Amino acid sequence: MKKKLPLVVLISGSGSNLQAIIDGTNSDLPVEIRAVISNKTEAYGLERARQAGIETRVLDHTQFDGRDSYDLALGDIIEEYQPGLVILAGFMRILTPSLVKRFHGRMYNIHPSLLPKFRGLHTHERAIEAGETVHGASVHFVTEELDGGPLVMQTKVPVMPEDSPDTLAARVLKREHLIYPAAIKLFAEGSVKMEGDTVYHNGRPLESPILLETEKAT
Repeated sequence: MKKKLPLVVLISGSGSNLQAIIDGTNSDLPVEIRAVISNKTEAYGLERARQAGIETRVLDHTQFDGRDSYDLALGDIIEEYQPGLVILAGFMRILTPSLVKRFHGRMYNIHPSLLPKFRGLHTHERAIEAGETVHGASVHFVTEELDGGPLVMQTKVPVMPEDSPDTLAARVLKREHLIYPAAIKLFAEGSVKMEGDTVYHNGRPLESPILLETEKAT
């Protein structure tokens, strides 16, 4: 039996992407979620983890005197579980450079836009305001540059004339639930890795992100 990749998942909210990963472990995703860590005690994702029998931890950022001390403590907790990959799944904090370096090449994030477009917040509203006809989501390795790490995979969603930020967000989220487990699986199987600042796919530098099938317009 092939060894499963150990994961630690960081969340701040409902944990719908966490649920997609949990569901994946019940099918063909070769990972073991060793812990789910949240900076908020009320995050519903913690309940999702408990229902799946996964250990949970809460590290409340308001109990720390600064970002550096918090991230030092967070990094220590993460390392207790010896993860092969750390997953940011709606973890709403900007990480310090020291924490990012600590897990260089072993930390994924998912972002609701076709990076490098619309880094940061309010991506769906900004995409509509910019007149985009195609939007989507991206999985990337985490670096010190906010939403600027090397891309692994993207999925595209058409922007409909009648879309509001909420309707567009809902459709993008459905695609996130497909793309994140798919990108994690590539890492777990060893076909994607990051060395230095370069992502490799099947031994070759990945020159453009792997594209998951685009949502069809209806």
